[in-house]
Amino acid sequence: MKIGFIGLGNVGGKLAGSILRNGYDLTVRDLDRDTAQSFLDRGAAWADNPREMAENCDMVITCLPSPAACSAVMEAEDGILAGLSDGKIWAEMSTTDEAEVKRMADLVRAKGAHPVDCPVSGGCHRAATGNIAIFAGCDRTTFDKALPVLKSMGRRILHTGDVGSASTLKVLTNYLATANLITLCEALVTAKAAGMDLNTTYEAVRISSGNSFVHETESQVILNGSRDINFTMDLVVKDISLFQAIAERANVPLEVSPLLIEIFKDGMERYGAREWSPNIVKRLEEATGLDIRAPGFPAEMIDDEPEEPGYEVIPKGTGRQAAAV
Repeated sequence: MKIGFIGLGNVGGKLAGSILRNGYDLTVRDLDRDTAQSFLDRGAAWADNPREMAENCDMVITCLPSPAACSAVMEAEDGILAGLSDGKIWAEMSTTDEAEVKRMADLVRAKGAHPVDCPVSGGCHRAATGNIAIFAGCDRTTFDKALPVLKSMGRRILHTGDVGSASTLKVLTNYLATANLITLCEALVTAKAAGMDLNTTYEAVRISSGNSFVHETESQVILNGSRDINFTMDLVVKDISLFQAIAERANVPLEVSPLLIEIFKDGMERYGAREWSPNIVKRLEEATGLDIRAPGFPAEMIDDEPEEPGYEVIPKGTGRQAAAV
């Protein structure tokens, strides 16, 4: 299968690297050709435009910063839609708006091609090693066809239902991660203000009912002081605003979500849209005059688990057997 990949940013570049590392015939494209050079040096081909890529590849993957950016790449005169035909697959791996990905999916089907929304979750450090989780929204036949490629990029692959379902679950999980980040910031600052040792505090949370993936990753870079989790405040606002929009369309009167959006919009005003998201802790550092740093923590997260073959995750209660690794 020939794979095309558009968008070689923080996440996309790592996913494309896993595809190439696993021996696929890969064609790449990015607004900045220099970003693609390392892929070209390792044997990937270059597409002059998205239409050309779609014409020459069996599966085209997009991983772009916003729903608007993806739609522009899809619908341009020389965009992906212009090059799609019967049997091809378009896979959207960005964190996007489920309503917009459904609209794009209808246009893809009109070309005889098959859409998948398949965002990732687990952090850039796991995207780099192929150990990230992937949600996939599509019909089962398309999922089975795309699964070998998805397994080359991620470890745990979950078929979430129809197109749009994966995007809904992705922004839901990002919302939960954001809520956890804010409460961890409050807990760490309160611990410091109460005279607790922050190294001990980190371990107390880690071995307790308060532990979480966010604590084991983002708390470490907060305490290091780098706050570098390869994710910025504007992306947080985009994701949790998409979650809020889903709730509003479903008439769910959320209370915490609007507050999180307000907190991160204030963070963007203070520190800039491209500030690392864990630096939201600075709001409390400034309010209290405390320095929330401790020795011995890493400046960035590195996945120390070996790359393992991907596999399909089977939801509990479905009665289906797990797919072979």
